[in-house]
Amino acid sequence: MPLSLPTEFRVLVTGGAGFIGSAVVRRLLHESDAEVFNLDKIGYASDLASIGDHPRHHLLKVDLASAEETDAAVRQADPDLVMHLAAESHVDRSIDGPGLFIESNILGTFNLLQSVRRHFEQLSENRRDRFRFHHISTDEVFGSLGSQGRFSEATAYDPRSPYSASKAASDHLVNAWHHTFGLPVVLTNCSNNYGPWQFPEKLIPVVILKALAGESIPLYGDGLNVRDWLYVEDHVDALLLAATSGQIGDHYCVGGAGDHGSPSERSNRDVVETICSILDRIKPQDVPYASLIKRVSDRPGHDRRYAIDSSKISRELGWKPKHSFEEGLKATVEWYLHNLDWCRKVLEKAGYEGQRIGITDQSSVSGS
Repeated sequence: MPLSLPTEFRVLVTGGAGFIGSAVVRRLLHESDAEVFNLDKIGYASDLASIGDHPRHHLLKVDLASAEETDAAVRQADPDLVMHLAAESHVDRSIDGPGLFIESNILGTFNLLQSVRRHFEQLSENRRDRFRFHHISTDEVFGSLGSQGRFSEATAYDPRSPYSASKAASDHLVNAWHHTFGLPVVLTNCSNNYGPWQFPEKLIPVVILKALAGESIPLYGDGLNVRDWLYVEDHVDALLLAATSGQIGDHYCVGGAGDHGSPSERSNRDVVETICSILDRIKPQDVPYASLIKRVSDRPGHDRRYAIDSSKISRELGWKPKHSFEEGLKATVEWYLHNLDWCRKVLEKAGYEGQRIGITDQSSVSGS
């Protein structure tokens, strides 16, 4: 169904060449008449292939760490809605080089907030009334769960990695700019996203590509770390609902199970074994793919379990996921099988060969 946006609506998406950001940009271009301004520094994981050429897509190659460039980009975009997805987001990379995460996720958010605040204050009354700043964050800011319970909007922050700490700081900045300066904001915290077009350093694409190459599939620790898995297109549904219909100043948690509890929760071991089973069915080889699984030392500070209670966004905005984990994972595996050339190109461009990051005495990568 087409998005219901006002006429002559202008949207600034930061990080719009990333995995989730590009999915948001595609949806805006295909289901609305909005002018879409895609602010992205075009880093190692950025890619525009999924967007293609479109007359309403405007790329602004800008690093949010530069206050001057950010200010100029906001003036050029002249937005009615800002969707802030730009972030360094790989936990292992934050262990290896935390400084970049501080610069991108904290300083970058500060620069954007300052520029957007100036922009908001000079808007006409009509445009001020409809303006929103939507900050997209992660469930990792809440820390780690035991075997019971789920994160909700009332959960205290308890970040455990440089990545999650930098995202928690950015969340607090956004809240402060709302309460102190009156910026109309909405925040969302999501669980682990997966789906087509994800840069092949995250768990699911890594496992698919290593299995197809006949390489060892590394599994952190005992493999029992649990995550709540959210198909990226379901997440985009939630983001656009929150951005356009969410209560100003409010938070919404978004997880793959919706408001039904556990169906999207899986241990890393379950995810890896399920991918292997799917590949056994659709691209069989002489031996089961699961024979390639190899235990490796765990990540430092590896949170044990994440799970999301999505009942608030479900109750207030009517959102629920459309894809079960099994459906989404099968579609994702099939997409990577048919897009190996894209994988090779983005990996070559990034200079990334599947090595493990964050622990220097290991040579593989997995986890999330």
